[in-house]
Amino acid sequence: MSTSFLDLRPISRTRRNHGLEHATLHVLSQRFPGLRLGGISSPRGYTIVGNVSAEDVAEAAIEALKRLRAGEADLAQHPNCGTNFAIPGAFAGLAGWLATLGSDKSFKSKLERLPLVIIMASVALILTYPLGPVIQKRVTASGDPQGLELERVETSIRAGLRLNHVTTRG
Repeated sequence: MSTSFLDLRPISRTRRNHGLEHATLHVLSQRFPGLRLGGISSPRGYTIVGNVSAEDVAEAAIEALKRLRAGEADLAQHPNCGTNFAIPGAFAGLAGWLATLGSDKSFKSKLERLPLVIIMASVALILTYPLGPVIQKRVTASGDPQGLELERVETSIRAGLRLNHVTTRG
């Protein structure tokens, strides 16, 4: 039996936590429309950044996990996921860099290439924008929590930001 790279324990845990993070953000957004929230995931759990209490995050996480287990896998996908920005951003950067190849190192030469850099980066953004959600669904976030369980939610304040750390196991 071969194991996929995505099935390796830290990767699998991060993907499942990432999906649960997104689902929790969806539930919180339904409860608190207009509230600005963000998140970040790791193998140990995830952190919700925003002005929301640990109790609200815990309730939302419980509901999110129940809904994922009930088959609402689409909750694991989020339009503001970093994957949706990183993929086209990486291709735009690469296209912009490719547009500078062949010019000499002078500022004037680089400046003359600026319209080409902008066009190439823009075309790359347009063409690769649809890849973000596909990569998110297939690689970076899982809609199947498998044996993931919620352990605790702890709040801290850093640089004036409220961070709710959700620890998971399984």
